[in-house]
Amino acid sequence: MELKICQSCGMPMQENQYGTEKDGSVNDAYCCYCYKDGEFAQQCSMEEMADFCAPFEVEGGRAKTVEEAKAGLMKYLSTLKRWQSK
Repeated sequence: MELKICQSCGMPMQENQYGTEKDGSVNDAYCCYCYKDGEFAQQCSMEEMADFCAPFEVEGGRAKTVEEAKAGLMKYLSTLKRWQSK
């Protein structure tokens, strides 16, 4: 089974974490925290998403500081579907 990555926040997702469309069907491009009932849960910029996610990167040991995490996230998030057209 391939690991799906949320195309908004970059979180690796398991099936029970997929987002949903208005009709309740599953959207496996986005996680349930970013995408619910056919729309994004937060109307935010890519930079705001990086600010929000940075502490989780530090907590998970993937970055030493919030600043380092944010810099890496800005680079990474720009490769994801949600932020491509922005």
